[in-house]
Amino acid sequence: MEETTAVIETPPAASPYSRKNPFLAELTRHDRLTKPGSLKDTRHFVLNLAGSGLTYRPGDSLGAFGRNSPELVEEVIALLGFEPEAAVSDPKGQPTTLRQALLRDYTINRANRKMMAALAERIPPGEQRNRLRELVNKGDALNEYVDTRDYVDILKEFDEARFQSPAEFLAQLSPVVPRLYSIASSLQAHPNEAHLCITVVRYQTHGRAKKGLASGFFADHSDMFVKNIPVYVQESRTFRLPKDTSTDIIMCGPGVGLAPFRAFLEQRILEGAPGRNWLFFGEQHQATDFLYGDELLDYQRNGKLHRLDLAFSRDQPQRIYVQHRMAEAAKELWSWLQRGACFYVCGDARHMAKDVHQALIDIARQEGGLSAEAAADYVNVTLMKTEKRYLRDVY
Repeated sequence: MEETTAVIETPPAASPYSRKNPFLAELTRHDRLTKPGSLKDTRHFVLNLAGSGLTYRPGDSLGAFGRNSPELVEEVIALLGFEPEAAVSDPKGQPTTLRQALLRDYTINRANRKMMAALAERIPPGEQRNRLRELVNKGDALNEYVDTRDYVDILKEFDEARFQSPAEFLAQLSPVVPRLYSIASSLQAHPNEAHLCITVVRYQTHGRAKKGLASGFFADHSDMFVKNIPVYVQESRTFRLPKDTSTDIIMCGPGVGLAPFRAFLEQRILEGAPGRNWLFFGEQHQATDFLYGDELLDYQRNGKLHRLDLAFSRDQPQRIYVQHRMAEAAKELWSWLQRGACFYVCGDARHMAKDVHQALIDIARQEGGLSAEAAADYVNVTLMKTEKRYLRDVY
């Protein structure tokens, strides 16, 4: 009998990259998803992860560290009166310059309370100091004040404040923290890539245009084909596709909440999952805001997306949202749930997710013939905790 040798498969080595040691990814694609006339600026970004060893599954997020705009950095340095190339240490204690530290390491597009107290100590007696001290002593008023201002606003308003050194100023700042984005792709469908769907935050306060730290960096300051975007993978413990691929799934993802469901669909289609796929998607206008619309309609035509319910809130006089579409499809939605479907929701926690949650309870009461208390118990306990078929990624 011929002797055989057992082959032991070696698991892939863990990536050396993490939140504390992010990988510098390169942007290889940057497309605008919303069309001219939209009130939003939502974009599709593709990051190259080759060489990182980073892996992810549908449902995971990509942590990305934004960087401040060079224009904002130069304005802050000019108001401080320091040399841009002054030697300082970064948050890890490594030597760098003031300009580089402000570009990469510290949040300057939003103020913090610590800085306000530090300014109050560095202003000579007079009207400015009295005003600032009064503000610092009023918790709610101070929160409201810093929430709408960056350090250019504040250094201009309290221009009598003086820092003795760049390090003294940096010591009052908050380090940049990563922004988590639901990954909008399947790694098996797009090897060595992570796709992101990001709405660029832009607004005006106190007579100046401002933007979100991470979204503004992606849109305006991340050069193509340059390894300059610090990223890592944040694994999800619970927001996962069902292990049994024959399980039906219902996905509710308005706006950029669609991102993980694009990954879900790519993965299910790649695996040939026999389970059915149902998506609820909503935005403002179909003509300008139908994110990945061609892809979704193509999936629907090819029988890969078994049902697609759309809620474009401003295309008719009365506002229609995803929870209204759920109510319209209550009978079928309840039927899918009774047959074991998993229900997923991704997006805004404060409004949309609450409305969707209530819609589920209403459907359980209406279609299941349950009392209000029993319907709430079915959604909150049976679906969410016992059977774990109602999964949320809300923020």
